Amino acid sequence: MKKTIVMIIVLLAASLACSLFTASAPSAPAQSANILFQDNFSSTSSGWDQASGDNGSTDYANGAYRIYVSSTQYDAWANPGKSFDADVSVEVDVTKTAGPENNDMGVICRYNTVNGNFNFYYFIISSDGFAMIAKMVDSSSSFLAEKATDPNPAIKMGNATNHLRADCVGNQLTLYVNGTQVMSVTDSELTGGGDAGLIAGTFDTAGTDALFDNFAVAKP
Repeated sequence: MKKTIVMIIVLLAASLACSLFTASAPSAPAQSANILFQDNFSSTSSGWDQASGDNGSTDYANGAYRIYVSSTQYDAWANPGKSFDADVSVEVDVTKTAGPENNDMGVICRYNTVNGNFNFYYFIISSDGFAMIAKMVDSSSSFLAEKATDPNPAIKMGNATNHLRADCVGNQLTLYVNGTQVMSVTDSELTGGGDAGLIAGTFDTAGTDALFDNFAVAKP
């Protein structure tokens, strides 16, 4: 799932020590009392970006939220315009509806802009079965954890729906897919709170088209 050139991530709207392992222990769903924000995208006025440009679009669609990327080696993201504490769990259901299997789709935590530069952690999977945890610091992206040899059995491939959960707790960043922990990494660069969000993108083939639903941010 690794990009062959430096990944360039561009905002489509104005408000838009590593340990890697696979485990079989399921994640617990967020309890309703711990929910800080949730959205099933049934209302188009819930605050998410509605934007389009030469490289794709981010908008509500069919009772979900759609990110479409029409350029290669490109990622787009969207945010609800909220502010959360640093320690959060971010969950969503994501479905690839069209485009290449070698793509990326996922969630964001600790999103901030400083002097026009983007800073956040992001947790992504691909439709061919791979996963990654990465960070954006001063608009420059770097990978923190990835497994690029064999598909992860927890990830449903093709046009299937996957449930993602990203735990951002202290310096520990953990990704769950369909209730199974697939990787975890420590990083201490981005420690403050911020927004959460969604992200999708392409590698060598354009056309990633992803639908997101049942988004939630909770206290971990």
